[in-house]
Amino acid sequence: MSDTVSIVIVSHSQDIAKGTADMVRQMVGDEVKVAFCGGNPEGGLGTNVPLIVNAIETVWSPMGVAILVDLGGAEINSEMAVEMLPPQRRDRVVVCNAPIVEGAVMAATEAAGGSPLEKVRSVAEELSAS
Repeated sequence: MSDTVSIVIVSHSQDIAKGTADMVRQMVGDEVKVAFCGGNPEGGLGTNVPLIVNAIETVWSPMGVAILVDLGGAEINSEMAVEMLPPQRRDRVVVCNAPIVEGAVMAATEAAGGSPLEKVRSVAEELSAS
């Protein structure tokens, strides 16, 4: 696996997060590292900042990490997770304002081609501009 932008999927639902990650892997293969997290520690709906930090660390790449989220709480917790990273890593992680499934697939496809983080982000976010 070459150095590419990695993808983290954060959903309020563990099943949605896992299903989205599975779909990305099936469509893009092993070209891009993908991690996911979802649900709260009790197994219900929600998101968890430490799990998001762990997901980012699991797929860390010097090229950066793009995070795709499903709802506002996932976005806020993802931003909090980014703030908890070491300072030298914070600028290499972005939260994309994009639909979670379509955005993750588009971001991973762009990342697989070797694009830089900002291009990966912009391709994913093009879906929101329509």
